[in-house]
Amino acid sequence: MTELILYALLFLLLIAHTLMASKMYMTVHQDDSLTLREKNDWKLKALIFPAYYFRQYKKRK
Repeated sequence: MTELILYALLFLLLIAHTLMASKMYMTVHQDDSLTLREKNDWKLKALIFPAYYFRQYKKRK
């Protein structure tokens, strides 16, 4: 039972990570003020720590 709860929590964390990364990816993609290189840098950062870098991106804007 403990193993099932652990897997469920890991799955929820994975889903949250994926949703946050996709939100940042779309936000950065729609930003016309960034160059292609800057967009790619932000998108790569979104794959690693999306919540942290999304806050950094919002502070920058």
